[in-house]
Amino acid sequence: MNENNTSATTNSTSVKTGERFVILGAGESGVGAAYLAQQQGYDVFVSDFGAIADKYKKQLLDWNIRFEEAQHTEAEILKAAEVVKSPGIPDKAPIVKKLREQGVPVISEIEFAGRYTDAKMICITGSNGKTTTTSLTYHILKNAGLNVGLAGNIGNSFAYQVATEKFDHYVLELSSFMLDDMYRFKADIAVLLNITPDHLDRYDYKLENYAASKFRITQNQTAEDYFIYCADDTETIKGMENRSFAAQQLPFSIQKEIQPGAYLENDNIVINTTLAHFTMSIKELALQGKHNIYNSMASGIVAKVLELRNETMRESMGNFKNIEHRLEFVAKISGISFINDSKATNVNSTWYALESMTTDVVLILGGVDKGNDYSMLKDLVKQKVKAIVCLGKDNKRIHDAFEDDVEVIVNTGSAQEAAQVAFHLSEKGDTVLLSPACASFDLFKNYEDRGQQFKDAVKEL
Repeated sequence: MNENNTSATTNSTSVKTGERFVILGAGESGVGAAYLAQQQGYDVFVSDFGAIADKYKKQLLDWNIRFEEAQHTEAEILKAAEVVKSPGIPDKAPIVKKLREQGVPVISEIEFAGRYTDAKMICITGSNGKTTTTSLTYHILKNAGLNVGLAGNIGNSFAYQVATEKFDHYVLELSSFMLDDMYRFKADIAVLLNITPDHLDRYDYKLENYAASKFRITQNQTAEDYFIYCADDTETIKGMENRSFAAQQLPFSIQKEIQPGAYLENDNIVINTTLAHFTMSIKELALQGKHNIYNSMASGIVAKVLELRNETMRESMGNFKNIEHRLEFVAKISGISFINDSKATNVNSTWYALESMTTDVVLILGGVDKGNDYSMLKDLVKQKVKAIVCLGKDNKRIHDAFEDDVEVIVNTGSAQEAAQVAFHLSEKGDTVLLSPACASFDLFKNYEDRGQQFKDAVKEL
């Protein structure tokens, strides 16, 4: 990182030191952006329409950064030279509409922080698997001795790390919401895992609009950069048809041989880039299940592009421990395995979780339904699920979707009750899987709270 770096400053807009810089949303990314902006000499003001968490309020106070909560004071915000917006704030929010009408640039924390670092950017997006792939990629790079940071949708904010660290590489998990507010930022290595319907309420319920957001990960790339994507993903291939890509393409597939790129041959992952060759048995991978072969291929291609040693890759891909709340093993009680997949907040994520199960399953489903289409789960539920335990306030759509496929569907109102009921419905050799396919806000603060309460409940059985 070099704060005075000329290539970074050519990327900036016309905002000058001392000008008003506003941050909307005082979560991890917003507070990090505020710190970096202050460090760069801007007049910083942070505004959150909700309550600010104590942790972030303390940081803002410690740093003497002005802020407000539970309101947006237009007189303060509309005189901004530039605004960083939290990814959770939609474009249709009144304050964002007014800013855009006045021609004030509204950008993401990633766009802003990218101006102040020379580090190589490895950026990962996709509807499913991006947190796992980001974490695995970071794990491989760190184990190989690279000076690497982890940020985006995961870990400490990118902006705060740019302000306080000097990493040579960053592995960034990017959501479509983040990508929407990125314009000049460039990924040196861009990874697109898959595109399946998610968050369509933010995209006029059009899959092509959501897909266009995902493809923003390739914007500004040059012939020296890399675009890694899944050749088996229908929507990705469809989206590529009418787009051009300057970067070198490295696809991955488990259905066909691909050169250069990655493919499956006799249960071995084979990675062939122009730079090197790598093979590893899928039985040796720490992450099991078809979807995790894809995730491992994507991470493996990144490692080969960076010319990491095969031995280091093999070791890291074999000893990686998955992130909390994503197919996380909790405990084995009376021969019954308990798995916490609370991060599965859409149907596709739950499909991936079920697909990786090798035993009979008691499935804990439910929460805030984002207009879910449960039909894609039907075949897997028939094959693997012996009972469904609903964990949510309104479970009617789950009953309607699966009443013909499983004999037992039970309603519960807490993580503790769900764990107890699932335990009683299971027998030795079964798996109790919390993979809700829904958001958590009806009964919990967030998916982490839901997962933690489930883990606590399991430990009390």
